[in-house]
Amino acid sequence: MPLIIDRTLVAEDKWTTVAEDQAIPADGAIILPLAQWLEHHDALKGREVGVQVNGDDNLDQVLALNGQVELIVVDIPAFTDGRGFSIARLLRRAGYAGQLRAVGDVTRDRLAHLERCGFDAMLVPDDRFESETLNAFDEVSVRYQGGASVTRPAYPQS
Repeated sequence: MPLIIDRTLVAEDKWTTVAEDQAIPADGAIILPLAQWLEHHDALKGREVGVQVNGDDNLDQVLALNGQVELIVVDIPAFTDGRGFSIARLLRRAGYAGQLRAVGDVTRDRLAHLERCGFDAMLVPDDRFESETLNAFDEVSVRYQGGASVTRPAYPQS
């Protein structure tokens, strides 16, 4: 799957995703489900560890990841599920400065909005990626709402 980081297509991803039923590899940068990270985080100190979360996870536990991991992967399971956008926005408002990666139902028409919510990385399914997909970030030049990087709206406030 093509990985976009900071609007650039990345050839290689250093992170390995570990499923809940898999053993944790002894070395390398790994992404663990939140439940598995909570169970093993003491034993993983000093390792490059990312955590994958979704809208069903406890939001307090997700926000507590701030400052503890350098990558948070947010699963967006369906077009109709906007919880991942909210999670990203809340993490950025809480001061999370690490990489925030969207996975799942990541489509061209949502890339700019994902970025506005605070995502700086997106894993796009192969069947949804084309050479002009990266153009999606600049297709809308005026935005009236604030975003993760611009907190005030474009219209004057009274």
